[in-house]
Amino acid sequence: MPTTMQRLLAEITQHHFPRRPARPAQIAAFEERVGWKLDEDLRAFYLHCDGAALFKPWPDTNFWILPLDQVRRGRVVIQGRDEDANGPPDWYALVDLQDTDFVLVDVSQGQGPYPMRDGYHGTFPDLTYTKIIARSFGEFLEKALASGDELFWLAD
Repeated sequence: MPTTMQRLLAEITQHHFPRRPARPAQIAAFEERVGWKLDEDLRAFYLHCDGAALFKPWPDTNFWILPLDQVRRGRVVIQGRDEDANGPPDWYALVDLQDTDFVLVDVSQGQGPYPMRDGYHGTFPDLTYTKIIARSFGEFLEKALASGDELFWLAD
């Protein structure tokens, strides 16, 4: 019986637009660059595909899961500055929503599973609005794939 993550990855391969897998050396270089380790779900995803467009091919997708070489601190991607006044240093832009908004992976706890946060640029980094939308990347991916191409957390 496949795990939930294996099932989600198979769905991405069959119905979406995955990139080629990341090589272990790319993952090691990424972890060295950012200073944190991919959790189990993220490692499985990137070994399966180094980024993916869900529902529609890039650049027309609402969900562009970034390749490792494009993952940056959320405060840099959203605010343009790598300073504490512009957001926490341990929230990273992982999913580009194609409208200057992002889904962020919060690595502040130091080990996974890492929660996923709404990175709405208009209110970032206010914690009132930068809420947790999934407890892990696997949960985020499952909800995103079931969403029919909608930003599922905005319906709450």
